[in-house]
Amino acid sequence: MTLQPGSALVPFSLPGVDGADHGPREGRLTAVVMWCNHCPYVQAWEDRLCAIARDHPQLDVIAVAANDAERYPQDGFAAMRERALAKDYPFAYVHDASQEVARAYGGERTPEVFLFDESGTLRYHGAIDDSHDPAGVTRQHLRDAVAALARGEAPEVATTPPVGCSIKWRV
Repeated sequence: MTLQPGSALVPFSLPGVDGADHGPREGRLTAVVMWCNHCPYVQAWEDRLCAIARDHPQLDVIAVAANDAERYPQDGFAAMRERALAKDYPFAYVHDASQEVARAYGGERTPEVFLFDESGTLRYHGAIDDSHDPAGVTRQHLRDAVAALARGEAPEVATTPPVGCSIKWRV
């Protein structure tokens, strides 16, 4: 079952492409984003997530790659490292090889955002914005939710349907 607004953050520590382990930190706004390399939707939103991470230093972004790397080698750890370097990711990109974190969050799509406030409460779940085409964006869901939380307010929109590829579960 997918976490719903009001749910508590599920703690984790996963290996990042930078050689360090990463997980949510206490007292920080945190966006846990289901992610991968090969999904065209992730690729479409990639630059926008990078911009959000750069524009909001009070936000920790943790991109979680959980796809079955045996069936999708382009989503394996070495390929993740290459992509993060090539795109200069300003956020942690971690490998959920066991798929336990994706399952605990109820992740279904890539990309799929779980935004938690400083107390670890889920305040927004869904898409980064309302269009995979940057020219068609009319609502910036994640950016607006982060700005609201930074002001101490509740996000105007708490949920949107995540749009993207399905997570590739191990069989």
